[in-house]
Amino acid sequence: MPEIITTIATLRARVAEARRAARQDGPADAPTGRVVLVPTMGALHDGHLRLVSRARDLGGVVVVSIFVNPLQFGPGEDLERYPRTLDADVVALEGLADIVFAPTAAEMYPHGPSETRVSAGESGTRFEGASRPGHFDGVLTVVTKLFNIVQPDVAVFGQKDAQQAHVIGRMVDDLDLPVSIAVVDTVRETDGLALSSRNRYLAEEDRLAAVALSQALAAGAETASGGVDAALQAARARIEAEPAVKLDYLAIVDPETFREASPDHHGPALMLIAARVGTTRLIDNQRLTV
Repeated sequence: MPEIITTIATLRARVAEARRAARQDGPADAPTGRVVLVPTMGALHDGHLRLVSRARDLGGVVVVSIFVNPLQFGPGEDLERYPRTLDADVVALEGLADIVFAPTAAEMYPHGPSETRVSAGESGTRFEGASRPGHFDGVLTVVTKLFNIVQPDVAVFGQKDAQQAHVIGRMVDDLDLPVSIAVVDTVRETDGLALSSRNRYLAEEDRLAAVALSQALAAGAETASGGVDAALQAARARIEAEPAVKLDYLAIVDPETFREASPDHHGPALMLIAARVGTTRLIDNQRLTV
């Protein structure tokens, strides 16, 4: 089983000890003293485990953080009911993670919500940022804290949260943080639904309807050769055919800037979708070529 650590001081000491041990005992061709971090909010599913498996493949000490970060939840969001399954998560991480860092909110924010925040800037005000004001500032603040605590060489994130991966990568570049970012492709159910901790909120009929999100993305990708507008039209038609799905946003963006692609855009692009299915809000995305 991975070692469970709940305090910042203990984790720092344990990571330093692991680095020393790796330098002393590791083979000459090993990634000496490497530490790989996988930040999560727990309620782990196969998508999370794919991230941790990637971290394991990178070599070194694998640290998985499990922390439901209150700074990234807005008023009326699901902070209190967000699933917390630490015991099951630790079991799932056996053989994959070396350390599970599971701090309390009081450990991470001993003086209450942090007054100092890392701003995502303009990139954090679009799409998810427009629907959830302040969300990405909360994400970047806790990720920065985790980077400072763990001091990883590599941090692993998922493509499903594409805008999150973008703003974190931009932060690392802008602030010259000494960490590499690895992004792992979205993991899906057999019918195409992207794995998410929030899928467990879906009632049976909503679960059947939710597959419309990935089907809309597939429809957009299939018609992308006809241009941005054609791809959006095809995706929107699939969503409109499923009355249980209430669209929040649907957009095609330049993956380098996360700005909406112009109608005459050609080349790599990313289609984003967010929608509410029943009481559950889901997001997804798809790479495509316009």
